[in-house]
Amino acid sequence: MTDESAFLHQLETTVQAELTEAEAGRPVDQPIDEWVFDPADAQREEAGLRSLLGAVEALEGGGDHAG
Repeated sequence: MTDESAFLHQLETTVQAELTEAEAGRPVDQPIDEWVFDPADAQREEAGLRSLLGAVEALEGGGDHAG
């Protein structure tokens, strides 16, 4: 594995972990006064992580990687 491919693999793993964490942190049927964060901010973060993940996968030359 080259330095670049090792870096991309590590980046992909990190982004996937952050995306999983972001998805798990969504408020589910909580009153707005109990929210710890703005759901719109969380959606923007998720969209950014998905875009980053897609870019990493494209650089790796593949589509869906199982890990």
